[in-house]
Amino acid sequence: MDSQIKMTHCASRGLRAGISVVGAVALSACVNYAGIHGDQQIAEPQQYATQQSVPAEGGRWPAANWADQFGDAQLRALIDEALRDSPTIAQASARVAAAAAYSETAKAATLPRADASYSYMREQLSGSSYIPPPYAGSWQSQNTGLLSASYELDLWGKNREALKAALSQLQASEADAQVVRLTLTTAVARAYNQLARLYVLRDIAAQEIAQRERIDRLTADRIATGLDTDVELKIAQANLATSRAALKAIDGSIVTTRYEIAALLGAGPDRGLAIARPTLGIGDEVRLPDNLPADLVSRRPDIVAARWRVDGLTHEVKSVKAEFYPDINLSAAIGFDAFGFGRFLTAASRTASVGPAIHLPIFDAGELRAKLKGRYAEFDYAVATYNQTLVTALSQVATQLADIRATDGQLTDAQTAQSAARRADELALTQYKAGLTNQLTVLNADVTALSADQAVANLRMNRRDQQIALAQALGGGYTDTQEQPSLGALK
Repeated sequence: MDSQIKMTHCASRGLRAGISVVGAVALSACVNYAGIHGDQQIAEPQQYATQQSVPAEGGRWPAANWADQFGDAQLRALIDEALRDSPTIAQASARVAAAAAYSETAKAATLPRADASYSYMREQLSGSSYIPPPYAGSWQSQNTGLLSASYELDLWGKNREALKAALSQLQASEADAQVVRLTLTTAVARAYNQLARLYVLRDIAAQEIAQRERIDRLTADRIATGLDTDVELKIAQANLATSRAALKAIDGSIVTTRYEIAALLGAGPDRGLAIARPTLGIGDEVRLPDNLPADLVSRRPDIVAARWRVDGLTHEVKSVKAEFYPDINLSAAIGFDAFGFGRFLTAASRTASVGPAIHLPIFDAGELRAKLKGRYAEFDYAVATYNQTLVTALSQVATQLADIRATDGQLTDAQTAQSAARRADELALTQYKAGLTNQLTVLNADVTALSADQAVANLRMNRRDQQIALAQALGGGYTDTQEQPSLGALK
């Protein structure tokens, strides 16, 4: 026992002396990071001019159930199904789990480590080496059992910064998973809206076929009275066939859109065939919330993810900087080491060791400096990516709002044109039936009315699609509940 106390005391004195020596050497070490720094600075949303394009309108941020505003229970059910069964959600969850495992690995590096080992080896010792008789030339069993422990002091914070970087990457992965969820839900909603569009266009096409059939019958009656010829009849028949072909094309598009929705749900194509006709409403009034763009950075998961990546690279840079300083590892081991089993667990076979291991980079041919330059380059890239993500987000909000306002204006004029075109079509058909006008006038009026109906239908569906896109641009109800890192220039 006294000998072990003396050994521990000597090891402590050696450790203090070693640290003193390393400290002196570190002052004159050749490896340093002088002159290496980052060039990019993270942007704040307030520095961008948005007062005119993104005005405060007293509106609300989208809620997580933003799709409910359209009053279609089937849409809500489809979104829930996609979030439950889509492989893209499983992929995102796996990436989050991988990031969590990496953070646990980084945490382990900050804690002490203990290991136990045992080895057995049967060997014939050399008869002409340094092994004396009676063991020389004999077969012996080497038994070694050790219990060891080690701990890196991490005086300069290398492992602590690496852990912080891993935790920031975990936060970024979780925000990325929300990006995937938002992208998937809006994709389902937009595909569903496209299905609704096709059904409305199909109704218009069916009405057009009925109108063309009526013109065909009127033309046959006029031929019987000598007012028209076979030329007008063939034209009427050709237009009717064209309308029927258009209807079949829409039916084909309806089927393929159903397949597209089924794929988004993570199901087979037959699942899409079971979807009922959409019954979407017009949705809520569109008004932007206040505190834009300042609050957008915590409402958009892609911005949150980009910000956490910048924070992660900040800690990675600090971790690499710590590698320029000496590593000090403490280690200790105790166990038994003996020839044969008979003496293995005896007091004479005890072995123990304790002491520090110190590593100081003096000359590494520029390896550490190159590594730090790489981390700074990654940091600059992450900052530039964050800034671009913020700019893109502001542009998307402004663009979708402008599109909605423009569509509202177009819809008013289109409905006026539709009403006039329908009335003109009715008058032309009445006059044609009475023999007061020719078929060309009727066909022109019919084409105009068809185009007006399609224009109104498409504008209504476009506006709903733009509402969905605006909900996505505003974050789709996401809110970052974590305290966001305070970022600045990294020097």
